[in-house]
Amino acid sequence: MYRATGVRFFSSASKYDVVVVGGGPGGYVCAIKAAQLGLRTACVDKRGSLGGTCLNVGCIPSKALLHISHQYHDAAHSFKKNGIIVDGPIKVDLASMMKQKTKTVRTLTKGIAGLFKSNGVDYFEASANFLSPNTIEVTNKSDGAKQTIETANVVVAVGSEPSGLPGFPKELVDETDIVSSTGALDFKEVPENLCVVGGGVIGLELGSVWARLGAKVHVVEFLGKIMGPADMEVSKTFQKVLQKQGITFDLNSKVVAVDKKGGKINLKWEAANDQGKPGEMIADKVLIATGRAPNTQNCSIENLGVNLDKMGRIEVDSMLKAGNGIYAIGDCISGPMLAHKAEEDGVYVAEQIAGHAVAPAIDYKAVPSVVYTHPEVAWVGKSEEELTAEGTKFTKASFPMMANSRARANDETAGFVKLLVSDDADKKILGCHIICPGAGDVLMPAVMSVTHDRSVLELAHGCFAHPTVSEALKEAAMAAAFGKPIHM
Repeated sequence: MYRATGVRFFSSASKYDVVVVGGGPGGYVCAIKAAQLGLRTACVDKRGSLGGTCLNVGCIPSKALLHISHQYHDAAHSFKKNGIIVDGPIKVDLASMMKQKTKTVRTLTKGIAGLFKSNGVDYFEASANFLSPNTIEVTNKSDGAKQTIETANVVVAVGSEPSGLPGFPKELVDETDIVSSTGALDFKEVPENLCVVGGGVIGLELGSVWARLGAKVHVVEFLGKIMGPADMEVSKTFQKVLQKQGITFDLNSKVVAVDKKGGKINLKWEAANDQGKPGEMIADKVLIATGRAPNTQNCSIENLGVNLDKMGRIEVDSMLKAGNGIYAIGDCISGPMLAHKAEEDGVYVAEQIAGHAVAPAIDYKAVPSVVYTHPEVAWVGKSEEELTAEGTKFTKASFPMMANSRARANDETAGFVKLLVSDDADKKILGCHIICPGAGDVLMPAVMSVTHDRSVLELAHGCFAHPTVSEALKEAAMAAAFGKPIHM
């Protein structure tokens, strides 16, 4: 086991080198890495099944439903034209679909518990209450028994929760008819009409699931574009793709009334600015997908002596320290609220506590974002609008999926790859924006380029397998590096 100098280690069975509060992607990864580096480690999580929101009621179950619903949509709408004949109508067995989703989640959560055991992480299935920077009271989930544990270092990884609908009480969301992302993963039947309030990643992914299964989905978004932080060209193009799939939109719109009567929900919205227009809709279900808020309440976090910003996030320095021996990671600090960002935070903090020589903290500008619809949308780095606003000179190069041989063979030609490159001899990649099936995977070479401040020439000279959708990234790189791609 690795033992670093200058780090305080406890020998008593009730004391730890590090206690991680929260068992989500940031917390459980941090705990495992800390244990692998030889630290006596515990993780406290109250859910009762590890993996946090992401694994239990977020990333994983939503991706399971996205995959299954796409299979259904493909069978219902694409099989016949491709020469695949299925006798009889294609039907949805929602109960079986949900059973498969649940099986996936249960398998993965048990897998994390197994990793804790094999790596020697003590797991407290309990709620945590901070008594001091070095003392935590844990309350057992099963029987309410309390005990106190001591630690040299604390990692706060408490994650986030749905922020609700601004201007309305939290009680509005009953997780049956008016739901957060949690309830939208567990409908008992396909709603005839679904209103999604919020045109961000969560709303669009879950809206896509139910639209594929037959619901009429309408999205009401406060901003003038979907996917707020996305590049404007990507946002507009993707909205057109979703509209072709049957999803409708009201942008620049603010919900002002929600009235539930007779099993139906009547929503009214007004213009959020001069470009919006008032409207209303009667829906069977309403999904509130207006973002998430840090879950820093109900754990006596004030006893740690940390500072919170106006959004309730824990303030940390460049090393993710919130105080002496106190660290915070993931959704409860600034930066993208993404599972992979939280994981990298967790590894970085574990290495610091162990006294490892560590690289600089993760650059949040190099964190990839992916919308797991079909086609997918993915990006890393800056958008055209951001570069223009900061006065950075750049060159834009795009390559359409229509000209990609694999996309043609798959009959999935919607979308493009766009690269934004510094307008100088270095030709550094400043941003990459993609719409295509599997865009999250196609994006990864560009993620590494942005992370390591590399030139687009490296991608342009790279050997990409043929025929693959990823060749579109190489073609865009050639267009940026040399002025022209090969296949257009």
